[in-house]
Amino acid sequence: MAIARKIAYNVIFNVITKILSTILALVGIGFITRYLGKEGFGDYSTVLAFFAFFGSAADLGLYSITAREISRPEADEKKIISNALALRLTSSLLVFLIAPLLVYFLPYSHDVKIGILIAAASFVFSTTYMVLNGVFQKNLAMDKVASAEVLGKLLQITIIILAVKLNLGFIAIIFSVLASMILNFVIIVFLARKYVSLSLQFDFAYWKKFLIEAAPLGFSSLVIFIYFKIDTILLSILKTASEVGIYNAAYKVLENITFFPAMIIGLIFPLLSRYIFTDKEEFSRIANETLKVFLILLVPLVVGTTFLADGVIHLIGGDAFAASAGILRILIFALVFIFFGNLFNSILIAGNHQKKLILPLVFCAIFNISSNLLFIPIFSYTAAAFTSVATEFFVALAGFYLVSKYTHFKPRATYLPKILFAGLAMGFFLYFFSSASFLLLALGSTGVYLLFLWLTKTITVAEISSIVATK
Repeated sequence: MAIARKIAYNVIFNVITKILSTILALVGIGFITRYLGKEGFGDYSTVLAFFAFFGSAADLGLYSITAREISRPEADEKKIISNALALRLTSSLLVFLIAPLLVYFLPYSHDVKIGILIAAASFVFSTTYMVLNGVFQKNLAMDKVASAEVLGKLLQITIIILAVKLNLGFIAIIFSVLASMILNFVIIVFLARKYVSLSLQFDFAYWKKFLIEAAPLGFSSLVIFIYFKIDTILLSILKTASEVGIYNAAYKVLENITFFPAMIIGLIFPLLSRYIFTDKEEFSRIANETLKVFLILLVPLVVGTTFLADGVIHLIGGDAFAASAGILRILIFALVFIFFGNLFNSILIAGNHQKKLILPLVFCAIFNISSNLLFIPIFSYTAAAFTSVATEFFVALAGFYLVSKYTHFKPRATYLPKILFAGLAMGFFLYFFSSASFLLLALGSTGVYLLFLWLTKTITVAEISSIVATK
């Protein structure tokens, strides 16, 4: 199968499975919000914030560096993967052992503390198997990773539904995360053996070299956590669990959409790494096509959320979470900058400029923490939402500046007016038919947007044919 077709196949397959995973995740959130209420969902969100914290603390930048290094010509794939796997497992276990000490001093209920410990165990499995994702990236086989994640999500949703129907309580719902991560780990390890012989290598000299190379990304990962998840933790300390729940009902929608940039970047990152030094023209073409895809996705997400936020929140949490709709309308603009930030940061990593990210990310983390500490006591979750938007804007802006300076990549957006015009047509449809049902508005507005993309030749029949054509 040609590389272009393999990429197209992976994109289509991953989009389908990720949409399915997102639907399952939102169904799960719907059960959880109605079962636990605002306070219980706030506690659940706090536990997941610590899950993200543990993952960031043990990340060490291994995932991106591993994917980059095995994509290099004549790379010793077995040595890289075996050492990265052993290093990630070691760091994960160390964080897991420290977690009980951290939990002891936290001002949370007994159930929340137990939930955080379960999250610590969950992240050991999730962070370890993620190192292997680089193997699937290199071989353009991310469809296998996507399939494993869908199976894990199905198991999680099954446990959540059983916990709700049988009234098993908060801990059972948290346990669903652990079960999902264990299943993902087992499947990914089994499938990865097709491409590389797996073992644990403790080559400490190589570890040192690897850590020096990955350290900037590991530090960046921790900083990114600070500005991406610290708002939930600060809300849980400075405000009530109910306010955490309202904020996170909106934030969970955002989180489940961010799979788009992560998925697309995951597929094209090996190509960026391959061509950034060897074929600048091909590198620029791939980066600009990715930028075009991002803009095509972002415009309807922003327009649709602006008009349909109330319906989305009602589906997820019911009337009790009505206040979350306003927060979602704010946070959707953070998603715009997340898309661009992901692309620019990945280009910097591909070009070995990851160290340049440290200072801007530290600034963004300081800005985020200080703004949240200053404004959350006054404006609660509204302050957290606006702070998230501002932080993501600064991250994207810094990434754009660094990419322009160090890689000389110049984004081309000649198609932007056409995309915005299609988005405007979508907005008119949503405005004039606002009294229609949520489903009709969602499907109809999507159809209008796609129609105008086609009429303006932003997406051509030839482009579509090149994706679906068989050899």
